[in-house]
Amino acid sequence: MRKFPNTARLALFALSVALAAAQTQTPHAQAPAGRGGGRGAPVPGGRGGPPPVPRKHLLVIGMTRGYHHGSTSNGLATFWKLGKESAVWDTEIKTDMEWVTKKPPSSEAHNLDWADAVVFVNTTGNWKLDDEQKQSLLAFVHDGKGLILAHAALDANYDWPEWAEMVGGWFQAHPWGTFDGPVIVEDPTFPAMRHFSHRLFIYDEMYSPKNWSRDNVNVLMRLDETQLNYTNPQYGVAATRPDKDQAIAWSKMYGKGRVFWSSLGHTNEAWDNADVQKMYLEAVKWAMGRTEGSTASHPKVN
Repeated sequence: MRKFPNTARLALFALSVALAAAQTQTPHAQAPAGRGGGRGAPVPGGRGGPPPVPRKHLLVIGMTRGYHHGSTSNGLATFWKLGKESAVWDTEIKTDMEWVTKKPPSSEAHNLDWADAVVFVNTTGNWKLDDEQKQSLLAFVHDGKGLILAHAALDANYDWPEWAEMVGGWFQAHPWGTFDGPVIVEDPTFPAMRHFSHRLFIYDEMYSPKNWSRDNVNVLMRLDETQLNYTNPQYGVAATRPDKDQAIAWSKMYGKGRVFWSSLGHTNEAWDNADVQKMYLEAVKWAMGRTEGSTASHPKVN
């Protein structure tokens, strides 16, 4: 008697072959998120997902009327790169003060109303803003927008005391030139400081500011005065504070606006430093109100 294979086994074998062929020839299709019960992650702005967070606007200015820093173009490009990579903001770069105004802009231009924050990169010297521009910039920050100053932006506007009040002080000197600065992070909870070690060395030109007070700012970083040469520094001791309190980064409020300054940004090495880039990324996000960090004053932290 002839024996025939079990029909159920043949059917199961055929089904297995068909499935194996399908897996090798056609990739699995996944239902789009938010449709037909698909299990993919919700797409921001798509059906079932949160709306996309709109990008902020950052105005970055690199004009100078004093000492020109060769690293300024690197600094400008860094803020553009950080905005593009993080998708937090769109960047406009200027090498003049044309947009520092509330006057109606000309065609294809903007004014301060466009920006959520302004960055000044090594903008040394007296800027020669007219009265309307000065009041517009003060009001821009006072009414709730952000201001970030990179390195020599503190070396500016010595004929404008309201500027120093807004930003926290002025540049006085860089007694040690460019060196491996011994740094103490005083506020490790601040967004722009969290990634740094409590004590570290950073290669750059470190400022000794003047007309600043711990009563008016939150010192984020300072130089460790116990490791500084006060006997024969490169540029003399006359420009250092008697109390040897050398802040190199701070945060503060001006009205409703958030202000951040750091001494870092003199050298190309500083702008290429991933930790410095991270600091400025988080500083911009904080100034724009995307994150929270303290501006409360405090005594020295060791």
